[in-house]
Amino acid sequence: MEIKAGDLLAQINNPADLRKFGDEDLEQICAELRQFIVDTVSVNGGHFASSLGVVELTVALHYVLNTPYDQLVWDVGHQAYGHKILTGRRGNFHTNRVYKGLSGFPKRSESEYDAFGVGHSSTSISAALGMAVASHYKGETDRQHVAVIGDGAMTAGLAFEALNHAGIENSNLLVILNDNCMSIDPNVGALKEYLTDITTSKPYNRFRDDISYVLEQISKLGPNTHEIVKKIEKSIKGSLLQRSNFFEALKFRYFGPIAGHDVKHLAKVIRDLRDIPGPKLLHCVTVKGKGYNLAEQDQTKWHSPGLFDKITGEIKKVIFDKPQPPKYQDVFGHTLVELAEKNSKIMGITPAMPSGCSLNIMMKAMPNRAFDVGIAEQHAVTFSAGLATQGMIPFCNIYSSFMQRAYDQVIHDVALQKLNVVFCLDRAGVAGADGATHHGAYDLAYMRCIPNMIVSAPMNEEELRNLMYTAQQDDMGPFSIRYPRGTGVMIDWKRPLKVLKIGEAQTICEGEDLAILTIGHIGNEAIKACSELKKEDIFPAHYNMRFVKPLDETLLHSIFRKFEHVITVEDGCLQGGMGSAIVEFMIDHGYSSKVTRLGIPDRIVNHGEQPELWAECGYDAAAIAKTVKKRMLDKISAVRKVEL
Repeated sequence: MEIKAGDLLAQINNPADLRKFGDEDLEQICAELRQFIVDTVSVNGGHFASSLGVVELTVALHYVLNTPYDQLVWDVGHQAYGHKILTGRRGNFHTNRVYKGLSGFPKRSESEYDAFGVGHSSTSISAALGMAVASHYKGETDRQHVAVIGDGAMTAGLAFEALNHAGIENSNLLVILNDNCMSIDPNVGALKEYLTDITTSKPYNRFRDDISYVLEQISKLGPNTHEIVKKIEKSIKGSLLQRSNFFEALKFRYFGPIAGHDVKHLAKVIRDLRDIPGPKLLHCVTVKGKGYNLAEQDQTKWHSPGLFDKITGEIKKVIFDKPQPPKYQDVFGHTLVELAEKNSKIMGITPAMPSGCSLNIMMKAMPNRAFDVGIAEQHAVTFSAGLATQGMIPFCNIYSSFMQRAYDQVIHDVALQKLNVVFCLDRAGVAGADGATHHGAYDLAYMRCIPNMIVSAPMNEEELRNLMYTAQQDDMGPFSIRYPRGTGVMIDWKRPLKVLKIGEAQTICEGEDLAILTIGHIGNEAIKACSELKKEDIFPAHYNMRFVKPLDETLLHSIFRKFEHVITVEDGCLQGGMGSAIVEFMIDHGYSSKVTRLGIPDRIVNHGEQPELWAECGYDAAAIAKTVKKRMLDKISAVRKVEL
């Protein structure tokens, strides 16, 4: 369902159209853009509060800058809906995050206005600096480069590394700090407190406002005006708020804080900063969810609320006529508290995703034993390692695709020292509408090649609980448990905990025709496939491997002695994953069965609902059944050739 734009917004098909309007029209354009986002997201879903919070900033940037020649990088990209709407995608914005529709994040292949593909946090300053240095090298001295980064994303080490480098490069770089005290959950840490000090300093803000008039007057002083302004500005900042010099210590010109919802003033400031050479930082104070009262009041809930009634604010939920299985993340959250109540050594760690991974359950129940360390995956892992050296058992919960950012720490700080850190990798496998940047495609492959690491995946909620219970037993060492986004398959999931034997698989059903080996939740698709195949008198055996490392070698020997055809199924990359491990075992032990591997192919998979992507990649129930029947036909054909 396409949403109609307001009178002014309907005239804007690209930023050049926006620049035809006068300053007096900007507030109305912002109002229409905000309403368009509300109208569209309420009926189609998506990230909501983030984009509402930067409507004025988005309009001001495209109004002043000569995009796409001037390059604009949005950190993470949750907040880029207004940007997409103003840059030629209003007409098909209703396909946002829909299978084969617009990406929910900026994407270079989608638009020339998307200067850099994003999805993970804290990349914007590095990317924009690279662009700025390249432009300087090519002599494009008039080209502007802007990175819009939130205060949450600023906590990541990558952002600080980029600031450190940018300060010594004389390139046209403007960093806009979108300060709303939020990422998905409220921000934490010393940087947040530092920025709060700046924005709430009464002396600094009063003098900042008063000095505006003075600066306007001295602008008439002639060629020395620029130096006079710099000296006065430096004096004010130094005397009234010593801590505000943090960014200037990195050789950035610091401006702000300024109101981020005054579009006319934003446009004026950005226009002025455009003419100042070198690295600059503009500190904008905004409200996440601005303009939609409920989103302003509960910014976490309205980060990505799903479908809702835009008038009443009622979030629409599917009503089921019978109880439904829980989300895997909630099973993790409740089970961790259950385990921690019995084991005082257990602690929980997450990098800025307490509600996303359900560590917030433990943070509420045991606030002194659960830690949100901010957007800092590398720190989360090594912090966990430090805890483990002192006898603690940290459960470090990081989304699978975000764990990629801390790979060195997993190897160097945990595995080499055989520390008992339990990595709970949420959103493993294809992650749905968030798309390529969020799919957890690679963790089985990148974890199983690390020495000392136990690599596991539960097929259901009970198995997740038991793997967590097993991982906190004595002397387990590094332990990885991966599970998908969304719900499991069990209503009666809270069963008594039991220790699982490391490396032991589970027989789901015996069979005669061939063997299906699965790992993780996707095994439930194999169960469906086997059920349908039985109706056609085809009886494959099905084994839930549970562990990719170590493998159940006893079971594998019996499988390869019995079955000529073996099918492996995983919601992960084929290169180096569970199927590869099975083939390696087969070759190492001299077996010659025919192995067909089903999983995520060697290409980038875009966004869509999980069942749509399982089908596209060829490992949903229908694809598994089809593969079994094809292998059976191959077997029959081979027998007939021998008989002939």
